[in-house]
Amino acid sequence: MPATEAAPWWKGAVIYQIYPRSFADANGDGVGDLPGITQRLGHVADLGVDAIWISPFFTSPMRDFGYDIADFCGVDAVFGTIEDFDALVARAHELGLKVMIDQVYSHSSDQHPWFAESRSSRDNPRADWYVWADPKPDGSPPSNWQSVFGGPAWQWDARRGQYYLHNFLVEQPDLNLHNPAVQDAILGVARFWLERGVDGFRLDALNFAMHDPLLRDNPPLPPSNRPRSRPFDFQDKIHNQSHPDIPRFIERLAAEMRSHGAIFSMAEVGGDHWAREMALYTAGEQRLDSAYGFNFLYAERLTPGLVVDALSVWPDRADAGWPSWAFENHDAPRAISRWTTPEHADAFARMKMLLLLSLRGNAILYQGEELGLTQVDIPFDRLVDPEAIANWPMTLSRDGVRTPMPWAAGVPDRAFGSAEPWLPHGPDHEALAVDVQTNDPRSLLHWTRRLIALRHEEPSLARGTIEVRVAEGDLLVFERRAAGAPPVLCAFNFGTAPVAAMLPPHRILASTGEIEGDRLGAHAALVARLA
Repeated sequence: MPATEAAPWWKGAVIYQIYPRSFADANGDGVGDLPGITQRLGHVADLGVDAIWISPFFTSPMRDFGYDIADFCGVDAVFGTIEDFDALVARAHELGLKVMIDQVYSHSSDQHPWFAESRSSRDNPRADWYVWADPKPDGSPPSNWQSVFGGPAWQWDARRGQYYLHNFLVEQPDLNLHNPAVQDAILGVARFWLERGVDGFRLDALNFAMHDPLLRDNPPLPPSNRPRSRPFDFQDKIHNQSHPDIPRFIERLAAEMRSHGAIFSMAEVGGDHWAREMALYTAGEQRLDSAYGFNFLYAERLTPGLVVDALSVWPDRADAGWPSWAFENHDAPRAISRWTTPEHADAFARMKMLLLLSLRGNAILYQGEELGLTQVDIPFDRLVDPEAIANWPMTLSRDGVRTPMPWAAGVPDRAFGSAEPWLPHGPDHEALAVDVQTNDPRSLLHWTRRLIALRHEEPSLARGTIEVRVAEGDLLVFERRAAGAPPVLCAFNFGTAPVAAMLPPHRILASTGEIEGDRLGAHAALVARLA
């Protein structure tokens, strides 16, 4: 990018994801809320991030903890009011933070008024707003499609004498986005939040937004070494998701967002065809700005090969989208617990943070990642995650990554705001609390602040190209370059044994671990200017 061309605010941004139920509780009811977020925004601003992304806070019966929405334009009482949301946006903007929110367009709650009307008869004004189908002659479901949470993706409804589609929970019926009236209604939802001052959307499960109207059966996936704990895992989901008309809807949505200014759009794209779909959804100037997949989120190990494969999806071309990266989020286990062992956790966390903030693209930090929080082992009798309960014990609980933020040590509630939070605190999280790390200049929290500042200072790190020089064994070396800015060298040892890097002449800007010449010790890493 020429030095004279101004980059949009989101290109190279660091985005901090907030899971509202677990961030901070302002009213003491055990559940985090919007006023709690507002009270704690200073911590986020001090990190130096560019934006916050707030997971759903909309009106919901909470069967899937907010991703089952009963009013797309309402704030659930457990989180506060629409005035609380407005106050949060105002405070974030005062602190220089952009505000992104989730948008869930593939489905609603079965408590949504649209669905109540749709299921009431076959000839009401919203009869075709959801995906309804007659049974097969033997009464069985219309197709073999399976839901993400286990079991068939079809639910019988006696009122209409038909099945409705639910790619997730039974209580999450799929919207029929093939219907132009449904698209218009969804664009009205987007407009509502844009007019309230939000700066971007994270689009949930976007490749589930449309289905095959012919209701053809999905073929089986070929055998693999990947574990299969759900019927969903056995199918190639080419008919209940990934419909070729989704990009046309994306273009309508993107046009609505552009009409409100510099609004950032980022899609979540999972599934077996994630690479193709991320490229498709972000191709050209008329679609989305960015997308992220599950390359890192469910990976059992962090390897140079994993990084190279992830980067290969995003060519550095004007007509290609811009990547976003997350190592952790509300659906995926803590990376520190997946990718290393307790004795190496601190060194690995520092190396991992340097890697995330050095990749070409946007970096997404999940709340507590800046503290090095570990995955919490939630006992079965405390589980609330419907997927974990349904597939126990084969599915790793999402509850373990959604536990309350530890703000302070030495107090029973870790200053979360309630003595009995909706999920228990991690037993080792008190030692990682915000106040503990704030008082320790060597902590991961301070390291994270330093790296974010460095990213903002170095255009090559924020927006430059990337070229991998070495990806062998545990060693990864790449260069970042931006026009008119000094090139940057990044080197990482993913392993515990020392490696020889054979680096070109450089001046170190930031480093972690033991580094002696070209020898990188266990989980050592550096960012340097090339001489």
